[in-house]
Amino acid sequence: MSTPAPIALSCGEPSGIAPELAESAWHALGASLPFVYIGAPAHLPGTVPHVVLSSIDEAADAVHDGLPVLPLDIPGPRVPGVPQPAQAAGVIDSIARGVSLVQEGACSALCTLPISKQALAEGAGFAYPGHTEYLAALAGADEVVMMLASDALRVVPVTIHIALADVPAALTPQLLEKRLRITRDALITQFGIPAPRIAIAGLNPHAGEGGRMGREEITLIIPVLDKLRAEGFDLIGPLPADTMFHAKARAGYDAAVCMYHDQALIPIKTLAFDSGVNVTLGLPFVRTSPDHGTAFGIAGQGLADPSSTIEALKMAWRMAGGKA
Repeated sequence: MSTPAPIALSCGEPSGIAPELAESAWHALGASLPFVYIGAPAHLPGTVPHVVLSSIDEAADAVHDGLPVLPLDIPGPRVPGVPQPAQAAGVIDSIARGVSLVQEGACSALCTLPISKQALAEGAGFAYPGHTEYLAALAGADEVVMMLASDALRVVPVTIHIALADVPAALTPQLLEKRLRITRDALITQFGIPAPRIAIAGLNPHAGEGGRMGREEITLIIPVLDKLRAEGFDLIGPLPADTMFHAKARAGYDAAVCMYHDQALIPIKTLAFDSGVNVTLGLPFVRTSPDHGTAFGIAGQGLADPSSTIEALKMAWRMAGGKA
């Protein structure tokens, strides 16, 4: 098997910890896992050497000498903790350039460093709720799914950034079925699990306890699971969410699909707070991201923990066919 092309690493918000994470990741990984930072060389802190590329083809050799940088003209200096409106368009361009490189085959996967959605909206009129929706638009993907993954657990929330009171209305059979289909397909094609086992959480306490604590399990979730089981899906549940995340339970499935944001993210952030990875399923390419934000409060102080970024790069590399 040939070695995959380098991973494209978008620059993220320059005033946050993203530039520090890029340098720390190269320091930790070096040539063992080649990636290319797409952004302004002047925004990098300079704690490690970097090599400014004139062509993406130079990345494989450059990674031995320093952090490979595919330069973008992003105006103005980096001001840690203070987003600069004039830099917002460049941050968006970095993401788009990364997608193009992956689509062209020049890069094997995309890893995105944290952005500030508010800064991009105020500085460049960014109209998307976040990375995921923008990437879906760039790729022409009809439906994408957010997965949070670590060595200990993979979780997919069916509903994401909505109020808890709005979850029951948003949770439809069609949505649940789409999430399950995309999750199973990605586990097979991107994670290399030929017969994935998926655990499904109930919406209500005790998974409804036979209808005594809510009937969504009976009227909505179970019919969808039965339909997909008839197609050969290996599905477990609906399960009480309070008993499905201990070690013995996790050994029985490859991913857990949960009904709302906190039901999915609390367990994985408890198990892998510093090493969890955000993976977008349903795109025609591999995309990962560290599972944290811009951390403006510690930007420029050398305090940023690169663990999640390193894990995101490693996971992208494995999913693209490399060994990490």
